[in-house]
Amino acid sequence: MAKSRTASLILRMAVMLIVIGVILGGIFGFQAFKSQMIAQAIAARSNPAQTVSTTTATTSDWQERLEAVGSFRALNGSDLSSEVSGIVESFAFQDGQDVAAGAPLLQLRAEEDIATLRQYQAAADNAQVTYDRDLKQLKAQGVSQATVDSDLATLKSNQAQVAAQQALIDKKTVKAPFAGRLGTRQVDLGQYLAAGTTMVTLQSLDPILFDFTLPQQALAKLKTGQAVTATLDAYPGRGFDGTITAISPVVDSTTRSLTVRASFANPDHLLLPGMYGKAAVSVGQPQRYVTLPTTAIVSNPYGDIAYVVGGEGAGQTVKQIFVTTAGSRGDQIAVSKGVKEGDVVVTSGQLKLQNGSPVTINNAVTPPNDPNPSVADPS
Repeated sequence: MAKSRTASLILRMAVMLIVIGVILGGIFGFQAFKSQMIAQAIAARSNPAQTVSTTTATTSDWQERLEAVGSFRALNGSDLSSEVSGIVESFAFQDGQDVAAGAPLLQLRAEEDIATLRQYQAAADNAQVTYDRDLKQLKAQGVSQATVDSDLATLKSNQAQVAAQQALIDKKTVKAPFAGRLGTRQVDLGQYLAAGTTMVTLQSLDPILFDFTLPQQALAKLKTGQAVTATLDAYPGRGFDGTITAISPVVDSTTRSLTVRASFANPDHLLLPGMYGKAAVSVGQPQRYVTLPTTAIVSNPYGDIAYVVGGEGAGQTVKQIFVTTAGSRGDQIAVSKGVKEGDVVVTSGQLKLQNGSPVTINNAVTPPNDPNPSVADPS
């Protein structure tokens, strides 16, 4: 009887232990399953597929160019003024007029100066008559050589006074020192004009010069006669062709740069002194590089990187690659190392990407990829 009770008790305890084990196993199993599902959900949410645009890397010929900014200046340009003072009597030009070299522009009153010239001329004429008469008398020994010498000195002095007075009168007429285009008149009729006061500006516009600076490293690639293309914000979509005419023999000790001067034909007078522009000088022989939109390259403190897409369909991921660039033109950038022709490269949406990130490609909108967006298509 006692043995049966003991066996029954043991059986009940075993069953109880089994039930408790099953319950605990279920609880712990559920918690493990729950934790695994949460981890998978978090992992899925932390690395969702990113939507990006892409392009297929191609190769093209690249011409190395040196680019700089500068400004235009006239071949000859001057603010005209009178060397002498006086009252403005008349003008012989209109604002903005094109004038030839030597054309009279402004006349100052010169009545008193002309009267004085006549006085000096009369004295010179009288001295000439006296000299001629005494010279004849000398041959007849009627006067001494000293008298003739004195007459000659007087004649030359009077002639010098005439020449000086004539020069003063000539200065009362302001003439164009070179051919060019006039600006706006700065003085008025009847105004007293002090010597050196600007009356109008005169600029020679064809040809016109363009000065720009380049770093000293560019010196070995430059030479006179090289072609230069200039672009200006004032004329979007248009380029102007010129040639290098001079390279400064001095490098600025502060900036380590040198000044280059180019000349541009300007028959339509579209380019004006003081205008700001960008210059591009083609140097060296063309090279063939992988060409991508500039947005495909991301710069960071460690270098330039690009994201190359691998895989197919929903399994597409990106790989981060360090690249070496070799210059830019318009919306494009050249890559000399890191990306191969045919690689599919991300062009936008890189902000959340890292190695192995899944991506979804959408090329409905792509970044610009024009090699020369500032120059209009000739077609």
